[in-house]
Amino acid sequence: MKNELLLIPNKADIERDAIANTWINNGGEVKRIGKFWEHPDIGTKRVTIYGIDTFSLVLAQVIGVSLIEPKDEVISELSQKWIKRSIHVLPISNVSESLFPTFIKPVKPKTFKSQVYLSYEEFIVGTKGIGSEEEIIQSEILHIDVEVRTFILNNNILDMAIYEGTTNLEDAKTFLKDFLTHHTIDVPNTYVIDLGYNTKDDWFIIEFNSSWGAGLNGCNPDKVIAGIREATINLF
Repeated sequence: MKNELLLIPNKADIERDAIANTWINNGGEVKRIGKFWEHPDIGTKRVTIYGIDTFSLVLAQVIGVSLIEPKDEVISELSQKWIKRSIHVLPISNVSESLFPTFIKPVKPKTFKSQVYLSYEEFIVGTKGIGSEEEIIQSEILHIDVEVRTFILNNNILDMAIYEGTTNLEDAKTFLKDFLTHHTIDVPNTYVIDLGYNTKDDWFIIEFNSSWGAGLNGCNPDKVIAGIREATINLF
């Protein structure tokens, strides 16, 4: 990683610090950014960004790089074999009382709080001021006993770790390898996938996340650093 620069928030964080240490150990340079809305001195180095959504997206725009990530709504294109629940993308205007209780998240990130909404009234309060044409992702509620985080690069598993519950990780790996071999959805070459498990439904996909913004949740920074690096496309 010679002549490569990792940009992370200047606020201390165990997981980001672990990524920074791995980056340095591989010959790269790390710059901790406070005012992410200002252009940092990056010289001619190749840049990688790793941090929370607002930090990363704003900083990427400021310095002229592109961040790649799976679209949130792509999960709705998967068959029941992979998600074990019905998931729909629809405008707020089409949300009806018959859907509740249900899990809802915005298609446009951070528009409103992603959570289980117990009633139509609670959802209306939570989305007050948001246009009725805005799209949401609505999902049936599944009980989750175990959660596993996995970093993917070029359709291969870089590392995976249990971050909630206990289980045989090999079973999760078997399910995921099956998915990686047979899925037909459009995903970037690097992303993070969270798996869930319960005794009734077995393994299923919870959601997709960006490699540039997802926490390690027990994954080894030495194994996932390549995926994080590939999530920033330098245009200069």
